[in-house]
Amino acid sequence: MKSIYFFLSLLVTGSSITGYSQHTIVQLWKTRDSIPVPESVLPVHRENELYVSLIDGKGNEKDGKGGVGILNKDGTVKNLSWVTGLNAPKGLGLYKKNLYVADLTDVVVIDIKTAKVIKTIPIPGAVFLNDITVDRKGTVYVSDTRQNKIYKLTNDKPEVFMEGVNSANGLKAIGTDLYVLAGKELWKLDARKKKTIIASGFEQGGDGLEPVGNGDFLVTCWPGIIYYVAANGSFHKMMDVQGQMNTADLGYDAATKTLYVPTFNSCSVVAFELK
Repeated sequence: MKSIYFFLSLLVTGSSITGYSQHTIVQLWKTRDSIPVPESVLPVHRENELYVSLIDGKGNEKDGKGGVGILNKDGTVKNLSWVTGLNAPKGLGLYKKNLYVADLTDVVVIDIKTAKVIKTIPIPGAVFLNDITVDRKGTVYVSDTRQNKIYKLTNDKPEVFMEGVNSANGLKAIGTDLYVLAGKELWKLDARKKKTIIASGFEQGGDGLEPVGNGDFLVTCWPGIIYYVAANGSFHKMMDVQGQMNTADLGYDAATKTLYVPTFNSCSVVAFELK
């Protein structure tokens, strides 16, 4: 594999940002241990830990090979067998003492103190649950990419929140708004489900979605693209490694400006600093 620094130098502008200094990323580390098909990374606030969903098999099969592992924030492995026996787990969401996992057709709830699955919630009609987010009240939202739907779980009771969301994937609840990656677009849905298209025209369908903290967003596309998306909807590529490695559902630590990117088929997690 060619050095990732080579590809970082080949920054391609997706949309011009007039009068705006473009952001870049610099690699900090890459895991030395093989990580079994990591799909999503979730940094733990004020802790030296990263939760990582591990598919460890095919992304669309109920094979019991999946799980959730824990990495340290320097890229070393803490425990790759923290929770086992899941089915192609993807998105992760933390609320109080519970970790919510999008596990193909179910939402799995894990007690983080005991590392035990305390509840498995089947989502009626689900085929390919992907990303997950939890709002400040504990309401869970989970996307189904194959069904073009977003589901909502209130007090662990699922219902369809929205249909017709093309290739629904990345989700992020911020206040009363829900941000959604729908194919090659970034949407904002308000409390009344009114849709505003924030950005449109990504080269590939969006996967991971993280707020920077100033109204801007970081967006990954699974084939190997990382975008910086400004609040006004303009965006530019910070990395394009298509054909070299995947860039799945990233995690972001705003305090350290660190992106944690799972590389899926490349079986590693890579950390970058946002500049």
